[in-house]
Amino acid sequence: MTDHAAAVAAWQERCEQVLQHRLPADSSESAGLHRAMRYSALAGGKRIRPVLVYATGTALGLAIEQLDPVAAAIEFIHAYSLIHDDLPAMDDDDLRRGRPSCHRAFDEATAILAGDALQALAFEVLASELPGSGSSLAIIHQIAHACGSAGMAGGQALDLEAVGRRLDEPMLREMHRLKTGALIRVSITAPCLLADTDPQTLSQLANYGDCIGLAFQVHDDILDVAGNSELTGKHTLSDAALEKPTFVSLLGLEESRRRAAELRDQAIISLQDVAGETGTLAWLANYIVSRDR
Repeated sequence: MTDHAAAVAAWQERCEQVLQHRLPADSSESAGLHRAMRYSALAGGKRIRPVLVYATGTALGLAIEQLDPVAAAIEFIHAYSLIHDDLPAMDDDDLRRGRPSCHRAFDEATAILAGDALQALAFEVLASELPGSGSSLAIIHQIAHACGSAGMAGGQALDLEAVGRRLDEPMLREMHRLKTGALIRVSITAPCLLADTDPQTLSQLANYGDCIGLAFQVHDDILDVAGNSELTGKHTLSDAALEKPTFVSLLGLEESRRRAAELRDQAIISLQDVAGETGTLAWLANYIVSRDR
């Protein structure tokens, strides 16, 4: 029987090594910028997105080495987004993963450049390490789409526009489908393209990604209210302080928990007819709505 927790821990450990190997050394030229990049990209965290890359690719029969460039690129994009989210012009957050956010540890200009450079590094890794094929171009296109104006950046813009407003549930879902869900979804679909899966399998796994992406955000909103800041590494009630609409502010705590569980169940149902060992993906769906950070 597969030890899913052990598999995830091994992928998290691999991710640290993969990122270390691809980040520029802080002793090289532009050392201050490189220190800021390493400070943010190697700050720990759950590594959910690269773990999803590894879990999906493994389920589809890919060798783990084939998945390293995609895992690294997506995590570099995630790290850049966190740096920029914390900036004074965005969420103005001083704490990230239990320590000063990048612009506090360095300065605002360095943080902006570190985020820019991490995003560029992500596409450098993809362009130089993926095999020269149509599927590789499709992966680069999907990841670019997921972090652009029709994905993560667009969702962040909607998030900023929503401050002080009350959104209905469809609007809130759409905002988080872009801001949080798009990068999680592509962590699932990119390995599908690498494995050249059939359209039905791709559709089912994409639906799994959509469900866990939204479940992840609903649970994040729950942790912002009911979580332990020592575990989350972030201040609690920060969304309320910023007057940001959340699932908890709209639906209440218990209904938000019910919605997260419902999304988890839908994600697991999406795996039922997928060939391969999808047990760890099901385990991850459960983890996403039960984690304490």
